[in-house]
Amino acid sequence: MKVILLKDVKGQGKKGEVKEVSEGYANNFLLKQKLAVPASDGAMKTLDLQKKAEENKKAQEKANAQELGQKLGELTVQVKAKSGADGRLFGAVSNKQVGEALEKLGTKLDKRKIIMDEPIRTLGVTEVAVKLHPEVTAKLKVQVVEE
Repeated sequence: MKVILLKDVKGQGKKGEVKEVSEGYANNFLLKQKLAVPASDGAMKTLDLQKKAEENKKAQEKANAQELGQKLGELTVQVKAKSGADGRLFGAVSNKQVGEALEKLGTKLDKRKIIMDEPIRTLGVTEVAVKLHPEVTAKLKVQVVEE
């Protein structure tokens, strides 16, 4: 019996896959647990429409991320911090502070998307990577000025 899996089933497959399983397994387990539906023509068409909608959604998310990445590439975020005479900061500028400064400029961005190998400890301009999407990474300029 052919079924369309509604959820991931260990040993059978992932959500959205069409599988050939024994009729007893399908009727007594998969269908009762609402893990699968019979693979009728209508269900197959619905599955195709859902896959197309999901692909369109992913493409739109990637396009939005690329657009935001271009906007961030042109932007310079200014962060104020206390520093000593030689230009070294008392403390450091973290991704949280960069995120807060970005929010003041009108761009809300999760601090976990701002990737810094280590906090900024000197005055001046530093480029920071921002991971907006699994396939889109942008560069953001952060200028640290004396308070």
